[in-house]
Amino acid sequence: MATIQDVARAAGVGVGTVSRVLNGSPLVSDTTRARVQGVIDELGYRPSSLARALSLGRSATVAVIVPHFTRPSAVERLRGLADVIKESDYDLVLFDVETSDQREQRFSMAAQADRAAGLVIVSLSADPDEVGRLAGASVPAVFLDRHVEGLPDVHIDDHAGGRMAAEHLLGLGHRRVAFVGDDDEAGFGFTSSDDRLAGYREALEAAGAPLDPTLVRTGPPSREAAHRLTADLLDRPEPPTAVFAVSDLQAFGVIEAARERGLDVPGDLSVMGFDDIDVSAYLGLTTVRQPLYHSGRLAAEMLLHLLDDAGAEVEGVALPVELVVRKTTGPPR
Repeated sequence: MATIQDVARAAGVGVGTVSRVLNGSPLVSDTTRARVQGVIDELGYRPSSLARALSLGRSATVAVIVPHFTRPSAVERLRGLADVIKESDYDLVLFDVETSDQREQRFSMAAQADRAAGLVIVSLSADPDEVGRLAGASVPAVFLDRHVEGLPDVHIDDHAGGRMAAEHLLGLGHRRVAFVGDDDEAGFGFTSSDDRLAGYREALEAAGAPLDPTLVRTGPPSREAAHRLTADLLDRPEPPTAVFAVSDLQAFGVIEAARERGLDVPGDLSVMGFDDIDVSAYLGLTTVRQPLYHSGRLAAEMLLHLLDDAGAEVEGVALPVELVVRKTTGPPR
């Protein structure tokens, strides 16, 4: 593999001149630039992303901004990101976000070239002004788990996932179904729960079994909160025969609440989740699978491509979701 020293020697110039050509410096004559570029093309030389970043006074790190990074879905995405970044010249730095104020600080800090060479933003939204600032910054940014107009992203169709869940429960004969989802008290602008609910509601209405608004519960995105919300649903005079939880983690809370009351799953209550994290297969959970690990890898590859070629045009990618039927759903009794 050719080195920058090989290029300099073949072109009859110093290493500094080669570096200036690579960085587009105006301090190189057109004749010298053409000669050096010809040698680069002939030798197939490619500068490392790290060397290029350092020569431009940039950080040699990739920053990842992620809320609730200990949630299983976030961990899987981060695993995919890390597996790609560790094979590159960059280090990965994680910025957790727990409050809306912290979100603003992270966005501002990470989009500075001396703090990060590139940026992956996980699950968070961006308003038009923020998109404009990110698009105009010298630090390339990729959104993961969120579709953002004007910037590259990797996302899924949450609406289709919710519709898929409803169609599965309807196909089993359920009509009195519930939904356990997220609220957004932290003000992050999350939309996945609302989008899944919209798809769920749409499919039920199309089947002539509209969703009873009293069977919709939202709370913090945790197993404990889902347990509490489900207990309230099951204490109703006419409890649901099925529950769709907006994540596998919350579905586990739903199952715990049902079994605490001596209910059989799925005999007395069908339960399904969303994500298909590793433990879901072990517990036999019916769920809507999204490619968590793969989405993280794809976002990292997209960002590294932008770091290698600042002028590259990268389009957003929509990844498919898939119904995975296991043991926690069945016909109502």
